[in-house]
Amino acid sequence: MSPSHLIAIDGSEPSARAVEHAIADATSRKECPHLYLVNVQPALSSNVSRYIDADTINDFQRETGEEALALAKAKLTACGLDFSSHILVGEAAPTLVEFAQQKNCSQIIMGAHGFGSVVGLLMGSVTVKVVHLSPVPVLLVK
Repeated sequence: MSPSHLIAIDGSEPSARAVEHAIADATSRKECPHLYLVNVQPALSSNVSRYIDADTINDFQRETGEEALALAKAKLTACGLDFSSHILVGEAAPTLVEFAQQKNCSQIIMGAHGFGSVVGLLMGSVTVKVVHLSPVPVLLVK
């Protein structure tokens, strides 16, 4: 079974750098890993669903996720790498870690957003939470 890596994508410049790193790493290997591009959309409050139907909410989350994934998908397609993209809904950190476990990923690759550790902890940084929750290595790309 070939290795697989999860790349967390939020559409930011740091996540774009994580994709660049994953491309460089994958193309340098004898056996390229399967890359899972994963975007996590926040679940909307139940109050929202009282006024907006579920299909509209799902469409919004899918469209927002696709926007975030578009550049990463284009880069991986151009390189001919094996990947799949996924838009999930939930709290970002545990959702990413759970997906990585379900897919038996050997690594999670994320962009580091540049906050210091104290600021990250105070702000509830997704990156910090993933590092704490993940049973597999987490590679942070600056």
